[in-house]
Amino acid sequence: MNTIEGRLPVRSPLHDILAPTGIAVVGASADPTKRGYKAMVGLIQGGYRGNIYPINPKAEFILGVKAWPSIAEMPGSPELALLCTPAATVPALIAECGRRGVKGAVILASGFGETGEAGAALEAQMMEAARAHGVRIIGPNTSGMFNLHHQINLLALDNVKPGDIGIVSQSGNMLLSLALEAQHNGQVGFSTYVGPGNQSDIGFNDYLRYLGEDEHTRVATLYVEGFRDGQQFLKVARDVTTMKPVVVYKSGATEQGQKAASSHTGALAGSYQMTVDLLRQAGVSVVQYSDEILPVAEGLGRLQKAPGKRVAVISDGGGQATIAADRLSEAGLTLAELSDATRAALREVLLPQASTINPVDVAGSSDASPSLLARCIELVMADEGVDSVFLVGMFGGYSLRFAESLMGDEMRGAERMVELAQASEKPLVIYSLYAPIKPPALRRLHEAGLPVYASIEHAVRVLAALGERGEYLTSQETQETIAPAAPSETGKAMLKAAKAEGRDLLEFEAKALLAEHGIAVPEEWVVRSADELADIAQRSGKAPLAMKVVSKDILHKSDAGGVKLNLVGDAALREAFQTIHSNARAYDPNAQLEGVLVTPMAEKGVEVIIGMLRDPIFGPVLMFGLGGIFVEVLEDVAFRSLPLTRRDAQSMVDQIKAQKVLAGVRGGAGVDKQALVSLLMRVSQLVEAYPEICELDLNPVIAYPEGHSAANYAIVDARIIVERPL
Repeated sequence: MNTIEGRLPVRSPLHDILAPTGIAVVGASADPTKRGYKAMVGLIQGGYRGNIYPINPKAEFILGVKAWPSIAEMPGSPELALLCTPAATVPALIAECGRRGVKGAVILASGFGETGEAGAALEAQMMEAARAHGVRIIGPNTSGMFNLHHQINLLALDNVKPGDIGIVSQSGNMLLSLALEAQHNGQVGFSTYVGPGNQSDIGFNDYLRYLGEDEHTRVATLYVEGFRDGQQFLKVARDVTTMKPVVVYKSGATEQGQKAASSHTGALAGSYQMTVDLLRQAGVSVVQYSDEILPVAEGLGRLQKAPGKRVAVISDGGGQATIAADRLSEAGLTLAELSDATRAALREVLLPQASTINPVDVAGSSDASPSLLARCIELVMADEGVDSVFLVGMFGGYSLRFAESLMGDEMRGAERMVELAQASEKPLVIYSLYAPIKPPALRRLHEAGLPVYASIEHAVRVLAALGERGEYLTSQETQETIAPAAPSETGKAMLKAAKAEGRDLLEFEAKALLAEHGIAVPEEWVVRSADELADIAQRSGKAPLAMKVVSKDILHKSDAGGVKLNLVGDAALREAFQTIHSNARAYDPNAQLEGVLVTPMAEKGVEVIIGMLRDPIFGPVLMFGLGGIFVEVLEDVAFRSLPLTRRDAQSMVDQIKAQKVLAGVRGGAGVDKQALVSLLMRVSQLVEAYPEICELDLNPVIAYPEGHSAANYAIVDARIIVERPL
């Protein structure tokens, strides 16, 4: 069993809390309607072998177990206490737990920070007591926890069995849904479950670290409504995902309006897409629909990974083979191209009407001998161009559909499939239309560790997760890291002055800072007087110029009438200078005008945007996408947390949907993608060097084909927003 012990500096303290040798149930009850009753029943019926300390001042025994009037009077020092009492009692009880050496407390009560100011004040009192007495808090407002390998079931859930799926869920109902689904599945079990509640103390990153270290957990599965410390979660996830799969379902969009959006990047940040991108960057398998959670967790837990995304489909029906091919393509997987040798071997065992082009349709060849499908699996699994195998159709139901006498051959086929799967690193995933009724051959496959699905879509999502994880693990072995850049003295002085003055960098300052770190910027002139324009006009000749207002008080220059384009000659420049000043005064009479910025017009190309913000949950995040006016219309963007690896930068460019635009349209040459990758890497280094930068917007950046110029891009506008003094 893989763990991450040794990868993190200190073993998680949650092992003592989530696998305790003693549990105090504060508020234990003999009333079946009370949570204190449920917890006692769960521990007793579950066969918990540790010490149970019911705490109830009005009872001598609870369900046959000796009760104690208070925590102070119980004879032992259990590692965990379950508090089933009202919110107002919690701070004092936490202090009492600490004095008795209790290491952790599960707090079921609501009525804390989620209810308003009074509840937040009570939560603060609780945490003050917890810190003062060394007690770790699960919750409050939690559904509880179980650890089935240690016979701990504080929820008293029926029909859940020990297994290898660890769950952390902010929704108690979601846990119930997964438990019922697992019961119907029949082969899925759980290791540990925790409801994090308000995450007042222990957060998702702490629970993930524990599941990463837990020997009974092969896949960590999380239902997340909101992260408390997303940056730390990503750090832990990067460690855990190299050892075992992590599945996350993120409900809804992350919090909007956390800050006034002062840039395009700020306007698009905090989105659901941003969270998903950052999780996937850390190797997490993100599922989009709630009914995918358990199928993907089961598939990853059993099979772990695939070498890549090339899938061979073997089907006994053309229609379902076509559906499978469609879904595979939509999921970003590819149909493996079978070698001539593999196709020739398939033709030797199949009827003439069978198709040996992937997807392979056996076309009735298996009707009288369903074990033939195992032979087909063997042949394609041996093909070097195949990363995983997808069996699609009616396997398991041949004896039901055609003749009962086929049962033996079908079982022999199942046994052979098990042997092949156990001997290969290439996963075998099965979809069968007979899966809902669980015939013997499918039960045998399932019991042997092969996932069997009643939905093509679920099976494909599992194949996608296996391929994504395999590629991620491979990339971790070869990824190129970059050394952090050192801040320049000029850059530090520029940012220090802006911060002292309570303003952001002016555009020409932002571009100068970019240039300090090897980022190509166009030639430009800061003009404070119309008399300076004659020399610029003479030097530029007939080349068209652009002119923009320079003011710390005018962020959106176009809205203020502060931009003029395609200017040629002294007269045009002077007229534009006067017009921009007049427009700026009309837009904001109190604006401080520094002059105008004049620069050559950029040649036409593909407009992209590169942005950065320091997200309050996830820390510094970089954005890349289609730029110009379309960034907020199409929102075709990709996000990654910093620092970037070259793989991260490459994947950002490859992720956006407008690949045809980047590749060139109507015969036009495609942009130099590697130039954009290098630019993203340099921006990452720049941002790391200057923590004073809150946001950065390069929009638009004009991307050009390879060989167009030295840089193959032009930064038309740059905005750098600076941290304000407290």
